Amino acid sequence: MTLNNRRLGSPPARRMAAVLGLALGVGVMVAGPASAQAHRSGGDTARASQTRQLIESADKATAAGVPGVIVRVDDGHGPVVNVVRQASWSIPDHALTANDEFRMGSNTKTVVAALVLQLVGEDRVALDDPIDKWLPGAVPNGRNITVRMLLNHTSGLADYAYDPEALALMTGHQSERPTAEQLLAVGTRLPVEFPPGQGWTYSNTNYIALGLLLEKVTGHSVADLIQDRIAKPLGLRHTYLSTDAPDPADRRFAHGYEPDAAHLAPILPPGTPAGFGFVGPARGERVDVTGIDQSWDGAAGSIVSTTSDWARFDKALMSGRLFPKSLLAQMMVTTQEDEANGLNRSYGLGLEEVRTPCGTVWGHDGALPGYRSDNYTDQSGRRTVSVLSTTHFGLKTDAAAGTAEDDLVTAAICTMLDKPIPATG
Repeated sequence: MTLNNRRLGSPPARRMAAVLGLALGVGVMVAGPASAQAHRSGGDTARASQTRQLIESADKATAAGVPGVIVRVDDGHGPVVNVVRQASWSIPDHALTANDEFRMGSNTKTVVAALVLQLVGEDRVALDDPIDKWLPGAVPNGRNITVRMLLNHTSGLADYAYDPEALALMTGHQSERPTAEQLLAVGTRLPVEFPPGQGWTYSNTNYIALGLLLEKVTGHSVADLIQDRIAKPLGLRHTYLSTDAPDPADRRFAHGYEPDAAHLAPILPPGTPAGFGFVGPARGERVDVTGIDQSWDGAAGSIVSTTSDWARFDKALMSGRLFPKSLLAQMMVTTQEDEANGLNRSYGLGLEEVRTPCGTVWGHDGALPGYRSDNYTDQSGRRTVSVLSTTHFGLKTDAAAGTAEDDLVTAAICTMLDKPIPATG
């Protein structure tokens, strides 16, 4: 599921905003950082100064209320920078490290798109195939909705995140997971946004359909395809599609937190029962949501990975190692995203083009309760950046935390591109 908090938009937030009626409210502020890791030896004075600014941005994020952040920056010609910051109250649950496994949310879509393009390169699927060819009768008007339209969100299909069941699942109030077929049925019974190919709107339903297509064509699960076609060939030892809830005691897995019911209430839709909130152990004014099973989101957002694994994936993707470069060129043909999502973003085939103050980057962002991720690269794939934050809705209930996290993402991208970090207020 994509639930981005971002301004300048990432598909995720908008969609969750539609479900929850999200609006900025007043939230909790957590004490400043308790742990840190940063390394960048050598380099010139400008690099050292930029790294200090990046660390300061991470400090500001945790001081403003973000429970924890993991940042990895590779500018392509210097030592990799890893910065980890964490609020002291969360350390007893799990001490963050640069190598923690993390729910990457809608970054899953880039991997799923890569799998589809591999099949296109093998002449097993065509981008202009109607989805009805592969999933007959499963998608209304499926004869006029192509694989390409699903990949770039121009199908017009509504997002199943509009359905109240999604809220119950992601908050932990419903534990029985729907099947991908059931999720597709939820999304396709909603009114369409526009006729196929005549607009753009972000919809998780598109990628549930693509996951079913992958399984129909290959006879293998999406989880197995990710392992066999992406993770194993690239040596991604900590990247996998989650198929059940994580064990909160797993010391490799980052813990995620969200506001308690009282602080979540201002952003919930009218009529929500009093006291409604996330299911999980209380941590003061926060809830540890690590144990909530988010694997139901499947091909739309259930991948788990690490910053170093994702950098390796990005480099392979942009180098053309995963499929022919002619298909990479098609992946990078973009459609302007809607105004609500931010006019600085355009969407290709599971890959976003993002125009930042320091230059254009490619990648995706995503979120699930307790987890927000931004993963980007330059067009060559030699420069990579990841910013992971251990809350999502906490960036909505606390305006200061949301602003500080946005500033941290900008600082990390600018560091990756060797550009001056813009001043913040």
